[in-house]
Amino acid sequence: MNTLIKVENLSKQYRLGQIGTITLKDDVIKWWNKFIKKDLSLNESIEVNDRTSVSSSKFVWSLKNINFEINQGEVIGIIGKNGAGKSTLLKLLSRITAPTNGKIKIKGKVASLLEVGTGFHPELTGKENIFLNGAILGMSKKEITNNFDAIVKFAGVEKYINTPVKRYSSGMYVRLAFAVAAHLDSDILIVDEVLAVGDSDFQKKCLGKMKDISSNSGKTVLFVSHNMDSISRLCDRVLYLKNGEFVNFGPTSVIIEQYLNEESSATNEKNYFASDTIKGNEIVKLIQVKVIDELNFTRYNFSVDEKIGLIVKFQVLEETSDLICGINVFNNMDVHLFSSHDTVNYKKVYSPGIYEVKVYIPENLFNEGVHYCGIAFMSYYPFTIHLNDVGSIGFNIIDKQDGSTNRGFYTNTIPGALRPSLNWVKI
Repeated sequence: MNTLIKVENLSKQYRLGQIGTITLKDDVIKWWNKFIKKDLSLNESIEVNDRTSVSSSKFVWSLKNINFEINQGEVIGIIGKNGAGKSTLLKLLSRITAPTNGKIKIKGKVASLLEVGTGFHPELTGKENIFLNGAILGMSKKEITNNFDAIVKFAGVEKYINTPVKRYSSGMYVRLAFAVAAHLDSDILIVDEVLAVGDSDFQKKCLGKMKDISSNSGKTVLFVSHNMDSISRLCDRVLYLKNGEFVNFGPTSVIIEQYLNEESSATNEKNYFASDTIKGNEIVKLIQVKVIDELNFTRYNFSVDEKIGLIVKFQVLEETSDLICGINVFNNMDVHLFSSHDTVNYKKVYSPGIYEVKVYIPENLFNEGVHYCGIAFMSYYPFTIHLNDVGSIGFNIIDKQDGSTNRGFYTNTIPGALRPSLNWVKI
């Protein structure tokens, strides 16, 4: 295969606190290390990039000793929690910043979309910015002119193309910026999480475009996203970073499963006592949410053929007869599976006090994997959301694989977000 990107021992160091060096001595040391090509990765006083810990050093590795190769025509996903070094890696590959150590070898032209409206001038119209941004990305005037109609049509901003972009919404910015980058005659397209700003239809359109230019044009695409569903549908392989360090690089399904298992923060019980975790308003506040089995024991792991119970404990602060509790259930790909609302107790008069409601999700519904449940309270007249705690708690679904469930002839994980047991009848 034709290797387009080769990264060897790539590291990027940043200084915490003040920007730049403080003294002439620091400048001389920095210059001398660069002159003698000293490997700064051997400096033990430089810490890894763990944003949750207090640093005892003035320096941090945003990336440290990263190695990988990417071939022509591949769509590569880059995943990791916030602070993992994903955006830093893209900036290095886009040559926006230089590495502290290591080498980056790239064959071909690179087009990148890293931040909303990069290369746009707010006072210029959309049309003028297409030519400006295209020139910044390396397109000739003729090339931009030939692609102009396609860019405008893809962005869907025909009505506003002669309007200054300072009047555009952030979503319109992204539409136009992505359209320009996607129509550039480049070999490598680099896209950061900016697509999250756009609406769902445009996100699907962008994902389709990236897949198309990879399959039909042989372009290589690097895509950073926290949406595992998008990564799963688009990418051939995935690079997993954690605290600026390489974790794994391989087939999409394998790396996503590893990432979700290692980074999952799901818990089967959550209490809301501390001031920084209290959810609610002057009408209702959430006290506790927990996952239970049919015997009312708190559980985290369930077989596919077991019912899953939820207990929601809450405090009503002001008498109301227009209060309803709801749940929103997501799988580990952030796909919203379903919602359910407590219509049984709706219109019940809640006096000030503490209450509990319980609901069971039927067996043989979920597929394997970690699932999350968010809790919401609302009123209908007028419609008001009092609280919406997304992903409050979680539970893990496991298949027995002993022939007692509806696995059938499958020996691996059955595809799909849900896996209901349906009643099949011979006719």
